[in-house]
Amino acid sequence: MSAGPTPKGELRRTALLDAAERILGSAGGAELTMRAVADAAGVRLGHLQYYFPARSDLVAALLDRILTASLERVAGLTGGQGPAAGPGPAARPGPAAGGLDAALDSVLAEHEDLSLVRLFTEVWAMAAHDPAAAAAVRAFYDRYTDHVAGLILRLRPGLPEAGARSRAEVFVMVMEGAALFRSGIAGTPGPAAEARLRRVLLELLA
Repeated sequence: MSAGPTPKGELRRTALLDAAERILGSAGGAELTMRAVADAAGVRLGHLQYYFPARSDLVAALLDRILTASLERVAGLTGGQGPAAGPGPAARPGPAAGGLDAALDSVLAEHEDLSLVRLFTEVWAMAAHDPAAAAAVRAFYDRYTDHVAGLILRLRPGLPEAGARSRAEVFVMVMEGAALFRSGIAGTPGPAAEARLRRVLLELLA
């Protein structure tokens, strides 16, 4: 059984992901090359490839880091499990309404982080032309949807898993489309649209 990464290795890996995130946010996906990331992190290309053999591995790890942080915040607000949780039998009571509202606030607040939304728009553009990047994006959204489906099953104990999954898929689609508008990239929704969006999202969840 192989040992896990050392603390020093984790710090190096984090620094490499930080460099990749900076390039995506400032220069865009077209400039996210392995050489550019190595140069930005001040390491040799071979050192970068030890941690991330290909650009798609960088993208997958970056998306995983973002999703894990988001899920940990939401789990803390709803009283659910952390990022390892997924859809399954609803053995635990669902979160209280206040916790669900707070969790939704937390997720919607991410749309106000323009650097984060820009990162996703660049990743989406990469995925449209790069099959490896597209696979990483699909894996990210599969995991995201799994977690939303798990939350829905806790909130709706009698709902079939297929029903929870379809609701979760719509929730994720609505959230990702809303990010473009709520961040100001594609527009600025008014208060009435914001209120309706919130009602739609809460209806999908609970």
